[in-house]
Amino acid sequence: MPEDAATDPSPVWAIVVAAGTGRRFGGAKQYAALAGRRVVDWSIDAARSVADGVILVVPPEDADADEPAVDAVVAGGASRSESVRNGLAAVPDVAAVVLVHDGARPLAGHGLFRSVVDAVLAGADAAVPVVPVVDTVTDVHGEPVDREALRAVQTPQGFRAEVLRRVHAGRPDATDDASLVVAAGGRLRHVHGERWNLKITEPDDLLVAEAVVGAR
Repeated sequence: MPEDAATDPSPVWAIVVAAGTGRRFGGAKQYAALAGRRVVDWSIDAARSVADGVILVVPPEDADADEPAVDAVVAGGASRSESVRNGLAAVPDVAAVVLVHDGARPLAGHGLFRSVVDAVLAGADAAVPVVPVVDTVTDVHGEPVDREALRAVQTPQGFRAEVLRRVHAGRPDATDDASLVVAAGGRLRHVHGERWNLKITEPDDLLVAEAVVGAR
């Protein structure tokens, strides 16, 4: 922990969740090479740009790995929610804001992280970056769905630390932490996401990420 974190009135900590097996990718996508670095290294650096400390959640077999860029490495669980809880257990009690970011989203920028943190500091229990849905959407029966009412959700997601701890106390299982906060009556704020903040899921996604990094 940085020396001044305990005296910061609003310490920010980040949990970078990189515990997946990469089944659809064909391997551990978080360790795939992107512009000479691992995918997860890009995510860690972006989180570090706003956070006083970073917890990295990895597959259990990698929990003893030396990761000097983070403050702690913890083993993931059988589900994403369990992995988040394992990371949250390593976040110091002094934390006021906790960010949860997918390790496989390497293109999220500093500005996005900053806007999420600022939304929580301004009073939100949860702050979530979203982008409009641009494709035509139908249900399984082919009936059109009003895309104007839909948003695609990204990470980093930010939370008041006490709220995130509370909603996870019952050990729920969800693919999205903000949905747990909303279900508990918490105040949600959407912030503008970034179009190219894609999640590496399949090999072609890595090709897109490489093109974006190259263009930047």
